[in-house]
Amino acid sequence: MRLDILDRGYGTGTKLLFTLIRVFSGQPVPDAAKLVFYRPDFYGARAKKFTHEAMRGPSTWSVADRELMAAFVSKVNGCAFCVDAHTATAGQAYQDGAKFRAVLADVESAPIEDGLRATLRMLGKLAREGTVGAEDMREVLSAGVTRRQVVDALAVCAAFNTTDRLADAFGFELLSPGGFEAGAKYLLTRGYR
Repeated sequence: MRLDILDRGYGTGTKLLFTLIRVFSGQPVPDAAKLVFYRPDFYGARAKKFTHEAMRGPSTWSVADRELMAAFVSKVNGCAFCVDAHTATAGQAYQDGAKFRAVLADVESAPIEDGLRATLRMLGKLAREGTVGAEDMREVLSAGVTRRQVVDALAVCAAFNTTDRLADAFGFELLSPGGFEAGAKYLLTRGYR
C-alpha cells in the first residue's frame, strides 16, 4: 500500500526543486528523492550523508562494485524499486549489462572476481539472516578481500537494508526504464547528496 505522504507536505523550495527535476529530466521525481526531502532533519540529511559515504566515499571497491552490492542486497530483500534503480546504475557504471545481470541471476557462476563473489555471498547472508559469523568473515578475507573492503561492503549493506525497507513500507512507485536510466545518470554524476 502506497503512503501518499510522499506526494505532499513539502516547502516551496523543495516543490520548486521537484518541478525543475521533472522539467530537465523529463521524468517524475523518484520516491527515494521525495523521502529524503520529506523530513530532512529526522531522516533525509543523515541518510544522504551515510549513503553517499558508503557509495561514493573513499574505497578500493569501485563505484560499479558498490552499485552492484546495492542491487544484490536489494534483490535478496525483494525490493523491486531498489533492484531496478541500482541495476541501472551498476549497468552504466560497469558499461557491461551482462556482468550485473549474471550476478543477479546466479552469483556463483557470474564472471566476477573471487573477492567480490565472496563479499556478495556474505552480504546476501547478512541481508537474508540478519547475521554473519567468524567463518563468513574468514571466507571473505581468504578470497583476498581486505578488512577495510569488508567494512566498506558492510556500509553498503546497511544503507540498502534500511532503504529497501523504507521503499517497501512507503510503496515506492516503479519508474519507467527511462526513469531508472535518468536516475542512474544522476547518481553517477552527483552521488547521493
